[in-house]
Amino acid sequence: MDLGLAGRVVLVSGGSRGIGAAIAASLAREGAHLALVARTADRLEEHASTLRSAGATVRIYPADLLDRGAAQRVVDATVRDLGTLDVLVHNLGGSREDGSDAAWDFTLDVNLGAAVRLSRAAVPVMSAKKRGVILFITSISGTVVGGAKPAYNAAKAAEIMFARSLAKDLAPHGIRANSVSPGSIMFPGGSWDRRNKQDPARIAKFVEDAMPRGRFGTPEEVADVVTFLASDRASLVSGADVAVDGCQLFPSV
Repeated sequence: MDLGLAGRVVLVSGGSRGIGAAIAASLAREGAHLALVARTADRLEEHASTLRSAGATVRIYPADLLDRGAAQRVVDATVRDLGTLDVLVHNLGGSREDGSDAAWDFTLDVNLGAAVRLSRAAVPVMSAKKRGVILFITSISGTVVGGAKPAYNAAKAAEIMFARSLAKDLAPHGIRANSVSPGSIMFPGGSWDRRNKQDPARIAKFVEDAMPRGRFGTPEEVADVVTFLASDRASLVSGADVAVDGCQLFPSV
């Protein structure tokens, strides 16, 4: 299916590994021009080189989006280098869970705060041409309680509601906003891969208890949904939270 994304400019935060890297690769296959953001320049360049070797147009912007001015600088650079910005995919996330104010501040900012700042920078560009898509990669942890990560749960819930608020407020400007909530996703070097290597019996029990399909999801399964939502084929999908979780019953152990 041709999704009509050829030539569209997409900015992907957290775009160097895991789900973000898979999203970038899926969009590249559709002909989108990519701006990839992450903290580590070498990892960004490695992934960008792979995509370029397949014919993609890719620019990289090493940046720490916890720096309050970084979001605006990255969006400005994307518009300067690629001409515009059509789609924003905010894939950055994480948590600290020691219960301290500092841990809560970090967790809220790396998820919600970065989403707010990137959106604030992107919206004027999209509004000027009455077209745009904003997608936040959140988590089923934002809607289903599980595990021992209250700060992360709260941050993802807030991010989901922020997407819905944007969808309402920006609809008159031709901009859609949605969140995509993955379940537990396995990829080399990721958190579930590390946990599985540390305690395979516990993780096997988690799969048995929480996952009706009997397996973890893959980054590519999330990326396919994101790519569709980024396209005009999803023109009436806005303000939605789309779970990509195989009917997972609870998010963590």
